[in-house]
Amino acid sequence: MYNLLLLALLAAPASSSAADPERGRDWQPGDHHVHSEWSVDWDRSTTPPTPIRGGDSSYTRSHNAERARHFGLRWMVHTDHGGPGHSAVTRDHAYPALLQARQEVPEVIQFNGMEFDVPAGEHASLIIAPGPGEDEQLVTIERDYSRGEPLQAGSRDTHQHMLDALAHMRALRPLPLMLINHPSRTATGPGQWGEVEPAELQAWHAAAPQVLVGMEGAPGHQATRSERGLYRNVAAPTFGGFDQMTTQVGGVWDQMLADGTRFWITASSDSHVNQRDGGSDFDPGEYSKTYVWARPEADDILGGVRAGRMFVVTGDLIDALELTVQAANGTGRVGRMGDGVALAAGTPMQVQLRVRRPEGANAMGQHPALRQLQLIVGSGSGQAPQMQTRRFTATEWKREGAWYQVTWTLPAPAGGGFVRARGSNGDEPTPLADIKDEDPWQDLWFHSNPVFIGQ
Repeated sequence: MYNLLLLALLAAPASSSAADPERGRDWQPGDHHVHSEWSVDWDRSTTPPTPIRGGDSSYTRSHNAERARHFGLRWMVHTDHGGPGHSAVTRDHAYPALLQARQEVPEVIQFNGMEFDVPAGEHASLIIAPGPGEDEQLVTIERDYSRGEPLQAGSRDTHQHMLDALAHMRALRPLPLMLINHPSRTATGPGQWGEVEPAELQAWHAAAPQVLVGMEGAPGHQATRSERGLYRNVAAPTFGGFDQMTTQVGGVWDQMLADGTRFWITASSDSHVNQRDGGSDFDPGEYSKTYVWARPEADDILGGVRAGRMFVVTGDLIDALELTVQAANGTGRVGRMGDGVALAAGTPMQVQLRVRRPEGANAMGQHPALRQLQLIVGSGSGQAPQMQTRRFTATEWKREGAWYQVTWTLPAPAGGGFVRARGSNGDEPTPLADIKDEDPWQDLWFHSNPVFIGQ
């Protein structure tokens, strides 16, 4: 009875939300990619293979939730690996462990999920809305569509099977969410893609635009000094801890946005084993956070992720962000992240960015300095996007206590476009390729999601 009541409370919207959708909303930090002891190893000497508990992580789900609470997270998703017959592990072990973790750490809103083995791809965070049937919804998706579930490897490794999976998911109520994990981890060079290609991202999103809504802009495994993010190909590393699809101005993500695709970025820990325990990961929220503008309720957090009301940050460089676009004369509608504003081509538009530095120290006991802010404008649907970037430093921004503010007035792009923002504690105008043994705490960035400009 307690579990059913808790699920109902997690899923129930606030009574005031219908009258005023902004009432009660604030920045809710979270992590959508966390592993536990139910990311099992496999004894393949048996048929079927026998799951070995704790094979990929020794942590319980309650432990992970407690660490998330310790580092200030308001929500998290439990996302264990799949494998041959793993849907039974999900049903019999991982889901009961989730219910226990919810009881033991009620301060953190915890979602049922998994690291889905993408057919004809690699991995994605699959997130299930809390409520009656959340266990069966996940088990069915894993059992019927996960690439790793069958005993015969490769039997589901087709583009069509992924499309079938998305067709199944878009018909479910409540809708699940999916975010592609570490998209360029298998790339072999800049713009030389591996198991995840830009055309696949477009096709998957088009197949279920309210389900597959984005990708990790910053992958996990940031504590891995030898190969940050576990991007093992030295010719295709992360850049400032972020994936090349995100960091390249005019690159894959910008092309999608210029085409009007509502596709968002997130950050995660991909926590397996923390460095203090002999591993090479950070705990949930220790280094990376995804902030969602939402009420502290499960449904509004998922709604914020689905709508792109998010920014991502490493090292607690900032803890609040406001990005707006409107006509420079102050009339008309104001566009915000995940949303848009209609402006005729050439109309003077004002882009404003406000960010806030945290009062407290980060997990390393540091108060990282903010050294630059950038506003990025893109346009040019169906072709290489036309990009403009303006960089601001301390001599150009305004300070109001912990808040930093910059403004840029420029003509609205012809044909529409988008605006996004980023900033760092360094001076390089673009994130540099990460190298072996660099200190991730000295290379911190935040990235916003976009505001769209329509005609």
